[in-house]
Amino acid sequence: MQETAKELGKILLSAGSLLTLIEEEDASLKPAPDKWSKKEILGHLIDSACNNQQKFVRAMAEKHVDFVGYQQRRWVESQKYNARFWQELFVFWTLYNTHLIHLIENVAPEVLANEITIDGAGPFTLEFIMKDYVEHLKHHLKQILPDADLDSNFENIYNT
Repeated sequence: MQETAKELGKILLSAGSLLTLIEEEDASLKPAPDKWSKKEILGHLIDSACNNQQKFVRAMAEKHVDFVGYQQRRWVESQKYNARFWQELFVFWTLYNTHLIHLIENVAPEVLANEITIDGAGPFTLEFIMKDYVEHLKHHLKQILPDADLDSNFENIYNT
């Protein structure tokens, strides 16, 4: 899991340097009435970090966990992310993911095979859930930063 934690750290550094350049007005723009703004996408990523922290910790403690899904649109709408300041969302997202790096780095190998079902889907192993979290994060960061060569940035930030 060290590689997964390292990849998440690279993403935070690489995408973070680009996210800080986004202006408040640009972050609030909705490309269409039914599409999320950059603030709302980053808010969704905060919600994802929150939900995944729960999955990680619960699956570390038990061999099998049944977890509820979450209604992502309702979460984003009810929290009014578009009314928040971009830099506040960015800092919160960064700190939450820094904590998830710590969790992933320190997960005991013997619990990685523990299973979780999510809204009846699965079972998935804890290892899969941790790795999939990083892929989900990259998917949404590419929505916020469509012109950035994120894959190259993610791979080359440390030249390793």
